[in-house]
Parts: sequence; structure tokens; C-alpha cells
Amino acid sequence: MAAYTHMKSQFIKVYRVIATGSAFALFSGGGLVLSILVFSIQRLLYRDINQRNQAARTAVHYSFKFFVGYMRLVGILRLDIDKLDTIKRAKGQLIIANHPSLIDVVVLISIVRNADCVVKADLWKNPFLKGVVKATGYINNDADPDYFLGQCRQSFARGSNLIVFPEGTRTKPATALKFKRGAANIALRTEVDMLPVLIDVNPVTLTKGQKWYQVTDRRFTFKMRVLPVYLIEPYLQGEQITNTVRQLTRDLQAYFNEEKLKYE
Repeated sequence: MAAYTHMKSQFIKVYRVIATGSAFALFSGGGLVLSILVFSIQRLLYRDINQRNQAARTAVHYSFKFFVGYMRLVGILRLDIDKLDTIKRAKGQLIIANHPSLIDVVVLISIVRNADCVVKADLWKNPFLKGVVKATGYINNDADPDYFLGQCRQSFARGSNLIVFPEGTRTKPATALKFKRGAANIALRTEVDMLPVLIDVNPVTLTKGQKWYQVTDRRFTFKMRVLPVYLIEPYLQGEQITNTVRQLTRDLQAYFNEEKLKYE
């Protein structure tokens, strides 16, 4: 009986490695198909850059929705999303979320229509994703500060939902969240309220430093809880915006860490 149980466990592990590998292959291949085929057709159909970016974002939204569906189908992922309608109805909002796993942005974009993103400069050099971030007009976090904020304002004015991870990178497991000032800077300088989203992935997977083939012993659950809108009006009274940015960052960090404890 013990031998049978061990064999079954090993078979499941091998299957999960294969299924996870197929998902990564699908994601990489999908990025190339979008860049080479879909976005090329869209460039012919849409002369206006904003229309072209919007069409590209719609294509990415449905592609990521398909990808998430595939992961659920092959038994890698289970979704547990609270207040789904709230985030689906979001328009022209700054969505901020913690960042425990590699697929956080994928799941968010698969849910949020007309999602815009602040992305790392490294993605503009990634052979599988550079075509995607260029076609969608996602915002480079390494851009000139004035240009960067101008892009954020334009995004909100178009009714796009800007997704930002205040940590700037994936969270290390079992550590407190530590936010950078980027999200607070965007919120205060564009005067846009924030929609906080708390993410938990259990068991821990696809986190910082973890290889794709280091699979969990069971499918992981991606939990997402949409928190109440975080109003910035009380922070707009400060005379020194740099000090206010620091205070807002500290408050957001404390708020997320407090909410995060409720998952544990």
C-alpha cells in the first residue's frame, strides 16, 4: 500500500511538472503569436495609436483569460476571488496589489477590462514580451518622471485602469510587505483614488527565486480580495508633497500588512 501511495505521488508530481511546463510554453508561444501575427494585423487596421493600443490590450485581456482557463483546466490553478464585480466594473482607477507570485499581473489583466500597467524596463528587452508591452502602450517605469506621470494621467483620462505593484518586485515568502513610493507618487500627483487588491497564493508557488519546475504537491489557490477604495483626499492637504508621499506609502504598507495577516 505504501509503495502504491508513493508511486501515485510521484506520478502526480511528474504530471504537474509537465502541465506547468506546458503552461509556460503556451504563455511564451502566445506572446510570440500576439507580437508577430495579431498586433501586425491591428497595425494595418488601426491608424490611430490610441485605438491600436486599446485593441492590443483587448487582445492581451482575452489571451490571459484563455491562459488562466488553461491552468485551471489542467489542474494547476484554483481561483478564489472576492468582489469580482467590483474590479470588473472599475474604470479610470489606480489598482494597487501586493505581488506574491509570477502570475499576479496575468490574473489581474484577465479580469480587468482595459487594463494598463506600469512595467519594468527589463520587459522591453524580453524576446517573448517586448512586442506585447510595446503594442499595448504599457508604461515604462524607467521613463523620465514628468513623461511617466503624463502617461499615467492620459491613461486615467481614457478610462483605463492602471495596475501597479507598490513593492516593485515579488514578495519573499513569510516576510512583511515593503512598499516603494511609486504608487503613492502616482496617486497624489494625478489625484486619483486607489483600489487596493490583496493577493494570496497557497501553497506558495512561482515566487521570487523559485523555478517553474519546483511544483507544489497540490494545485495552488490564487486568492484575491478587493478592499474598499483608499481615498487620497486627506493627503492632499499637505504642503510638502514629498513628505506626503512618504506618509501615504507608510500608511498603505501598514494597511496591506494588517490585511495580509488575516490570510495567515
